[in-house]
Amino acid sequence: MGDVRDLKVAVLSGGWSDEREVSLDSGTSCKHALEQAGFSDVRIIDIADEEFLPSVARREFDLAFVALHGRYGEDGCIQGLLEVADIPYTFSGVLASSLASEKDMAKSAYQAAGLEVPRGARVAEGHLPTDDELARLVEELGLPLFVKPAANGSSFGVTRVEHDDELAAAIATAGEEGGNVLVEQCVVGTEVTVAVLGNEDPEPLPVVEIVTGADFYDSTVKYENPELHHVIPARLGQATYEKVQQTAVAAHKALGCAGASRTDIIVREDGTPVVLETNTIPGMTEASLLPDAGRHAGIEFPEMCRKLVELALEAHRGRRGEDR
Repeated sequence: MGDVRDLKVAVLSGGWSDEREVSLDSGTSCKHALEQAGFSDVRIIDIADEEFLPSVARREFDLAFVALHGRYGEDGCIQGLLEVADIPYTFSGVLASSLASEKDMAKSAYQAAGLEVPRGARVAEGHLPTDDELARLVEELGLPLFVKPAANGSSFGVTRVEHDDELAAAIATAGEEGGNVLVEQCVVGTEVTVAVLGNEDPEPLPVVEIVTGADFYDSTVKYENPELHHVIPARLGQATYEKVQQTAVAAHKALGCAGASRTDIIVREDGTPVVLETNTIPGMTEASLLPDAGRHAGIEFPEMCRKLVELALEAHRGRRGEDR
């Protein structure tokens, strides 16, 4: 392989999900970082643009740097298209992307790997629970509860339910865009997130503690100045800190992630990590958690983006059965 900086790179962003605007910001940040890293041929493509599919068919670029979030970008759809076109791409493959994007399925994978997850229940798409069903959910899981779409990201459609008479409306809100809904217990503890870099032998980055004045780390807080909400390294005892990092690596492997991932975790008072979810394409703006954690590990954003390109090529060779 020659110099990766000679590759024609298309940064894929935009799309149709709730997170379109954030994706466009991520795409712009990644393009600038790749150029700072020495890549000479980098362009941004909005996958909602009618010229996107023809550009793939004509193989106008050598590698796709995926800066998409949410539906159609983080759920395996774009990854499948790129697989058919035999174009290397950053971050996880089709199976890991689709598995992680369905939170209830991801929970099963975590549990199979021996990781603890919140107790919860799934409400099937389109189902409006009866009063008796709502009462059973509250009785089994307690209050407060978190209600969320099973297949959305960036906290869109998420409601913290404090009183039982709020549950029906929260389920309706979470189900507005279709798909299953998750109702989960509220796990009390320190909220942290851990980014992981690598394919088959990933390494964790520093643990980031999330500090907010909101009910939870919602879509507004996520994109504010990181200095307001990120404590790096997290204020945990050494043994707990290392266990949390190991948990994030285990979640990355359980889903079969590649390139990078970021797992959100609640650390109970006794030091037990409880896995909430894994982001297979973490936010890539300057305010995002992955770049922030990387900086604290001595990895500047341009270097991280170059590393993601190298990992993408490694994963592509692996999928094709080539020697690495």
